[in-house]
Amino acid sequence: MPDLKDFVFEAPLRWGDMDAMAHLNNVQYFRLIEEARIQWFAAFGFATLPSGEAPILAHASLDFTRAMNYPATARVRQTVTRLGRTSVELAITLTTKEEPDTVFATGKTVIVWYDYAAGRSAPWPEHVRAALA
Repeated sequence: MPDLKDFVFEAPLRWGDMDAMAHLNNVQYFRLIEEARIQWFAAFGFATLPSGEAPILAHASLDFTRAMNYPATARVRQTVTRLGRTSVELAITLTTKEEPDTVFATGKTVIVWYDYAAGRSAPWPEHVRAALA
C-alpha cells in the first residue's frame, strides 16, 4: 500500500493540455490534482459515487509559480498537514519527473467525510484516521 500521508501521483502531459500561451492550461493543473485525489481515494478503497458515506472535496486552491510545458510527466504530491474529526487538509505540490526540484504550483485541498443520506459531514472512519495519524 502506498504512503497515504505523503501520496505521489504521476501523469504524462498531453500536447493538447497546452494553451495559447504555450504552457499547461491552468485548468489542467486542477485536473491533475483531481486525478491524484481520486487515485488517493482508490488506494483507501473509497467509493467515488454519491451514496452512503464517502469523501467529498470541500476546498481546492493553487498558486502557480512557474509555467509547466509539454513534454513532461507531471508529479502531484499530496501531504496530509491536518487531520480533523471530519476533514483532512492536504498540501499540494506540482513538479515534474524531469525537474523534480522545480515547483510549478503549490496549494491545498480539504477533503471532508460526508454522509450523503444526512446531507452533512461525519467523522472519518477509524481505519482512515489510523492510516493518516
